[in-house]
Amino acid sequence: MDGHDSSFPDSSAQVTTQDAPRGSAAVASGILLSRLAGLARESLMRVVLGLGPAADAFAAALRIPNLLQNLLGEGSLSASFIPVYSRLLGEGRRDEAGRVAAAVAGLLASLAGGLAVIAILAARPLATVLAPGFEGARLELTVDLIRITTGGLGLLVLSAWCLGILNSHGKFFLPYVAPVLWNVAQIAVLIAALSGGWSPSRAATGLAWGLVVGGALQFGVQAVRVWRLAPELRPWIGRTIGRKDLFVAEVRRRFGPAALGRGALQISGYLDLVLASLLTTGAVAGLLSAQMLYGLPVALFASSVAAAALPKMSQSSVAELAATSLRARQRSAFFVVFCAVSFLTLGESIVGSLFGWGAFDGDDVLAVSIVLAAYSLGLPAVASSRIHQNSLYAAGDTKGPAQIAAARVCLAAAIGLTIMFPMDRVAIHAGEFLFLADGDWFGPLSPGVRSGSPDPHLGAAGLALGSAVAAWAELALLGRRSRRTFGAPSGPSPVMSKLVTPTTLAIVVAIVARWATGGLPAVATAPIGLAAAGTAYVVVAAATGVAEAQTLIGRVRRLVRY
Repeated sequence: MDGHDSSFPDSSAQVTTQDAPRGSAAVASGILLSRLAGLARESLMRVVLGLGPAADAFAAALRIPNLLQNLLGEGSLSASFIPVYSRLLGEGRRDEAGRVAAAVAGLLASLAGGLAVIAILAARPLATVLAPGFEGARLELTVDLIRITTGGLGLLVLSAWCLGILNSHGKFFLPYVAPVLWNVAQIAVLIAALSGGWSPSRAATGLAWGLVVGGALQFGVQAVRVWRLAPELRPWIGRTIGRKDLFVAEVRRRFGPAALGRGALQISGYLDLVLASLLTTGAVAGLLSAQMLYGLPVALFASSVAAAALPKMSQSSVAELAATSLRARQRSAFFVVFCAVSFLTLGESIVGSLFGWGAFDGDDVLAVSIVLAAYSLGLPAVASSRIHQNSLYAAGDTKGPAQIAAARVCLAAAIGLTIMFPMDRVAIHAGEFLFLADGDWFGPLSPGVRSGSPDPHLGAAGLALGSAVAAWAELALLGRRSRRTFGAPSGPSPVMSKLVTPTTLAIVVAIVARWATGGLPAVATAPIGLAAAGTAYVVVAAATGVAEAQTLIGRVRRLVRY
């Protein structure tokens, strides 16, 4: 529904089956623009901060707002608020839907505000817990940055609430493109830092303030649209006796397990940060750069499909949920598998073309590309798990995914802790791998080596490998739970079987393209390799009956005709 409207007819309040593909495309378009802005921000950040102490401090300071945003924001609301709100709208019960939305907004604002105040007051102990390996100026900068970045937490959480309202009314593009403003505010700071010759610590501080300003812009543009759709919404906190409160209670009941599930994944990120702080300087920033790239296909081709389908899935039968889940996983796998292949075979060229500027040298590029390759081994599992989770959420199951997420965290931490210290003894110098004999192989390097080494090390790749293995274990557990819930096939075979041949050919073509363009700069080898491997992948997939490839070729042909 467009414009300011005071009524919600049933036909406009529901997201129909026909709307789902368009909704998915709208979500993907918004996410793409947002992530491209994020890549521009990350690229500029590497130019200004490199992989130095200020970059580590900023990455650590982001963890507190990221954790609380995911605990209280989009992920938890997708499992708790959106299904209830969408169902009420679909049944034409606008008053009850508005009451639920207002109550959730009030509760989120109060909770986020309280947690933000606590985090600001406890910034120093939090920094010590988050990054026990930080000390001196790096620790002090982390404390200062936590106090700034956490201040904008409430705005980001309320932005996620706006996303839930807009998605439930079939408005998908705006809430997913709004983070462009968040990135633009920080890009403006980085440009000022470059032109003004700021020190890394001053640039990191400016970035933190840019994050807060960007959060205000992101929330503001969505809040205006929400007000136009539902001007009667007002924050409400409290309890009254009546049937309407049952729906608020249902949101609360779902919210706890959902927050724990999303929190478990965030705790995994926290553990990576804590463990990476025990590695050589630059490990934290390197992880952040690799995570940004590897999270792009998940957001574009899994989260977009799941987010667009969730409002409709919340009104579907069990049989319809099973069919929708399988189709969504097949659709996302076609794109995500190619992205994994690209990161594995062309990762160095991709990282170099995006980040290989300024303070980010060739050794840094190689180190981050290795971390990215390790993460990419679990990329198909992560994407498929995201859709499994939303299907279970739509069926009312929030406890199962939370328990499975907790198991994943434990497994990832155990594997990462086992292999990260041996791998941290591998350094990259002038493009060559050097092995350091410094103390026990299964313990941290000496403090002098950790903080004084000018070369990047590969300890972060050990954490990424642990995450990849744990992702496949999580997928297996989610698939088994989905089979019990929906009684339909949920394993990788119906999703991946047709992709084996095109994937194999894409790997071969990418390797050949990389060899053939070896003398060219990264900004040339990356697009050439991606174009060659992508063409081979799509053509062979279409020839072997993959519907997504056939649809993609059909769209290209129509564009060529015009």
